Amino acid sequence: MIHLIGTNAGLVWRALHKGGRMSIRDIKKETKIRKEKDVYAAIGWLAKEEKINLSEQEGETCIWLVE
Repeated sequence: MIHLIGTNAGLVWRALHKGGRMSIRDIKKETKIRKEKDVYAAIGWLAKEEKINLSEQEGETCIWLVE
């Protein structure tokens, strides 16, 4: 399971690197990660490593890479 989270974290990182600031819905669509819980686990991994920023705007979480 940890390997899957790490792999998905890489997919999310690449999507953010390519697309910039994105919503969770956009990340899920771009990465083609099927389960929302897997997207959140990957985001948690990247947040723990301090590689992303998160904010909530109009009820939607937005994520982008730390510069």
